Amino acid sequence: MSFDRSKEFVEEGDEVILFLGVSQMYSLEATPTIVNKRGETVDYVFQTSYGALKVATLVGAKYGTKVDLSRGWAYILQPTPDLWTLTLKHRTQIIYTPDISNIVYLMDLEPGSVVIETGTGSGSLSHALIGAIKPHGHLYTFDFHAQRVALATIEFDKHGLAPYVTVQQRDACQDGFGENLKEKVNAVFLDLPHPWLTINHAIKCFRKSGGKLCSFSPCIEQVQKTCDSLATAGFVEIKTYECLQKELTVQYKTVPVLSLECLKNKQTDGKNLKNGREAGGQERLVTVSHAHSLPGHTGYITIATLPPSSMRNC
Repeated sequence: MSFDRSKEFVEEGDEVILFLGVSQMYSLEATPTIVNKRGETVDYVFQTSYGALKVATLVGAKYGTKVDLSRGWAYILQPTPDLWTLTLKHRTQIIYTPDISNIVYLMDLEPGSVVIETGTGSGSLSHALIGAIKPHGHLYTFDFHAQRVALATIEFDKHGLAPYVTVQQRDACQDGFGENLKEKVNAVFLDLPHPWLTINHAIKCFRKSGGKLCSFSPCIEQVQKTCDSLATAGFVEIKTYECLQKELTVQYKTVPVLSLECLKNKQTDGKNLKNGREAGGQERLVTVSHAHSLPGHTGYITIATLPPSSMRNC
């Protein structure tokens, strides 16, 4: 139950991030024993590239400190939505932090907001949405897949987030979001193959003051159909964004410095240039280099505003 509040020490049952490096992090539950494939209860030993960790030793340890592995060490960190996105087990393709940060910002979320999300998937975005709207807001998240709904429900409960989220199996395109959400929500997020089929259902759920609808789609053809449907339904300020991440590395480089004393003669030849470089020595400079490969396209984020009910037919 370590997602809901900050704490100093690991308690049994906490989700813990084991940090070995920026590209090597794992999430695990701080429990002394597990049930193996044969149905036997055994000590929980977690294997890493730096050796084994006996997970029982984590209980009572202070977050942020080192723990010993059999061939090295690691840090134990309290989980955050960002770290969870990097370490969770994928049940579906997930949305990552660069897109998540844009989505949370564009939807104008704040503590107390009531939000609809469909579909739930692996819960990557769900954790970030809950983090933005708790302690007084609530997330209603839907998925048509029964097993994903069951697993997400268990995860939210283990992470201490159950008071802030309701998970339900539902085909939102066909059945909408239910009468209990009529005129109740501030924002709606859609991650569906056919988001335009849910727009009329979503309108019924917005408060009379209006709100934001956000859709995440990998294909531009989906975006075009969604934008047409949003405009027809009375949404305004319809915009689409594509978040392309560009990584830069700051590093030192040593470069030769040319000595002008060796170039006093007007006639400059190759020998003078060589002597000038040798006399000038070298200088260490801070430079920036681009990554050899950059992350590509993930999806298009479409955001639209539903005006207050009093202005929709003006």
